[in-house]
Amino acid sequence: MSKLKNVVVVTGVSSGIGRATAEMFVKRGCDVFGTVRNIEKSAPISGVKLVEMDIRNEESIQRGVQSIIAKTQRIDVLINSAGASLIGATEESSVAEGQALFDTNVWGVLRTIQAVLPYMREQRSGRIVNISSVLGFLPAPYMGLYSASKHAVEGLSETLDQEVREFGIRVSLVEPSFTKTNLDINAPVAAELISAYDSTRGIVSQAIQNNVQKAPAPDGVANTVVHAALGAWKMRHTPKGEASLLRKLRRFMPANPVEKGIRKTFGMK
Repeated sequence: MSKLKNVVVVTGVSSGIGRATAEMFVKRGCDVFGTVRNIEKSAPISGVKLVEMDIRNEESIQRGVQSIIAKTQRIDVLINSAGASLIGATEESSVAEGQALFDTNVWGVLRTIQAVLPYMREQRSGRIVNISSVLGFLPAPYMGLYSASKHAVEGLSETLDQEVREFGIRVSLVEPSFTKTNLDINAPVAAELISAYDSTRGIVSQAIQNNVQKAPAPDGVANTVVHAALGAWKMRHTPKGEASLLRKLRRFMPANPVEKGIRKTFGMK
């Protein structure tokens, strides 16, 4: 009797890490479903079944998940990859902008997990992988709300893993550093800017763009995600290169040298 293919759901496959991850799961022989906000505007991905789903909308998520279950009767892996970003000083970033960011990066993750968990609990197995960031454990100037959203995802993931492992379900985090994706290249800037921050914000924004432009393509992150989903469980996975180095520096080096390194990376004195 042949082994059933792993049924994998990846959110946010229109581009970037989500798209690369979905493609890699296909290469691993999985039955892959990728979510997009609008199927008509989304380019097809070979071997991936696109599902229209807006993770900001509860009903949309429920419809999408139920349509997958109707076809497969199970979901083995959930990859929460869809996300948003924002650049701006904390003082000039509005509560409304923070709420919109959290609606995707945190509440969208929570909504999708809550839609999938009943099926994983029933089948007594599953793996959930949440895409965090090195900013989930490190600060970054002018990205306070984004960093806060990733810190929230980290706390949610660790707590959830404690709660669901008795059902055969495990939760992991993947924490990439700069990656060459449209999300980072086209990151929006806070709407109501304060002139006192203009000079430093401009320097930091340019440093972010420079780092993104020379960053690796999302394939390395995708490979880490697939390993986190299909390999032996551990809570945190950092892609090879800068992300792994930053994780080690944060863990083993004194705070002052780490802080100085961060400021240097972003062009700050």
